[in-house]
Amino acid sequence: MARRAGHADASSWGYVVTAPHHSGPARHEARPAAEDTGADGPGLVPGADGRGSPSEGDDHDLLAALLDGMDAALCAFDAEGTVTHWNREAERILGWTAEEAVGRRGLAGWAVREADAAPLTDRLADAMRGHGRQVDEFALLTKEGGRVLVRTQTSAVPGPDGEPAGVYCAFSEVHTQIDLERSVALSEALFGDASWGVLLIDADLRPALANAHAARALRCSRSGLLGRPLGDLLDQGLEDVESALQHVLATGAPPAPTELWVTVRGGADAASDGRSAGAPERRCWRSGFLRLATPLAEEPVPLGVAWLFLDVTKARLAEQESARLRFRGSQLHRAGRAVAECEDPMEAAALYMDFALAGFADHALIDLLSDPEPDPEHPIRLLRAAATPAGATGGSGTASVRGCLPVPYGEGHPALQAVERCGSVRAVSDRTRDWAAARKWPAGTQHALSTALRSRGRTVGVVTFLRGPSRRPFDRADATYAEDIATRVAAAVDLATATAG
Repeated sequence: MARRAGHADASSWGYVVTAPHHSGPARHEARPAAEDTGADGPGLVPGADGRGSPSEGDDHDLLAALLDGMDAALCAFDAEGTVTHWNREAERILGWTAEEAVGRRGLAGWAVREADAAPLTDRLADAMRGHGRQVDEFALLTKEGGRVLVRTQTSAVPGPDGEPAGVYCAFSEVHTQIDLERSVALSEALFGDASWGVLLIDADLRPALANAHAARALRCSRSGLLGRPLGDLLDQGLEDVESALQHVLATGAPPAPTELWVTVRGGADAASDGRSAGAPERRCWRSGFLRLATPLAEEPVPLGVAWLFLDVTKARLAEQESARLRFRGSQLHRAGRAVAECEDPMEAAALYMDFALAGFADHALIDLLSDPEPDPEHPIRLLRAAATPAGATGGSGTASVRGCLPVPYGEGHPALQAVERCGSVRAVSDRTRDWAAARKWPAGTQHALSTALRSRGRTVGVVTFLRGPSRRPFDRADATYAEDIATRVAAAVDLATATAG
């Protein structure tokens, strides 16, 4: 191979240079372009006037620029083991300049310790005689005398007759290669069957990549997620998710994970994979976000967002239920202490209702049976004993067993059903305009829970709790709490009835 000051004369070699691949250093292949025409080795192909072709001079400049711009260090040797090429990355890693490296015979004594030179020399000789690339690790010397562990890829350079004409060696620091391999391994692990969901969201807020856990959480196949708007995957909570993603794209990742409540839509992809679409359910995802930017641009260009999430719905619901039970237990305790100071039993019944309303319902009604032992042949008649003020939420006002007016409940009313069943009855609005008015309830009522008042083995009335559209429907846990309140209210009403008689 020819030599030149600073850099080897590369015009006599046609290099095919490929960009660095994730699996290792860049690959360079050299092929002789002309036979040796002078004492100094191969040079420019002479033209008619004996001078080099201008096009090959351009190729020389292009090759020099490509070699110096490579991310991998590169050195090349001719058939006698003399260094012919040395790029800037090799200079950066080892400190030896091209002027100092090109023309040296082998690497022993300057780039490799004498004691370590034999294995490297043998490997270069094997690479020159062999086919394909060989990957090894060696300890090289820096100009300052330090040692650097590098991973090398060596390959033979064939001559025009097919015989080995030299060998090139591309190398990079082992820790750099290991860092790259770790990054690739981490990416593969995250997008494998990780125990949390991972979604790559592009700049248009569409999934570009998803792991198996995320696909299960979104009730869709991994391929079915790609490119779809988030609105096709999420119902409630979509605005919060999109706002978080836009914030990350604009300003970067938040300092701590956040919890997002979402409702997942069940799509056709889920059913096609053998999974039941089912009804939408509200889920709590503990989410972390990372902004992805390309390292190849002068200024960071956002490529998208990495969204990592873990379903913590069960834990959050358990925490909410525990907090609810603690609050309700505290309310009953406070109500018991307050009722102990009431002289009027009906005042005590109303006080129980006031404490129960906090955080539980918007309105409460106490209706008493006109006859403690009604005739089965006659319809049930209920008298209004106490109610929250019309047009407002809060206390149930003054309760009394005297002067109560009948309430014209229609047949099948939840309060009447509760008396007949001696239990609790829940009702939900059918969204008709007069649903609440037809049942003699305050306007805006959407959910109701009626519970019979039982004392000394008989029904003395019924208590009804009402919620507006801003609250969720009553569930079984709410019915249990209402029945606990009803036993206390029933005892107070029974005492008031007995003392009034």
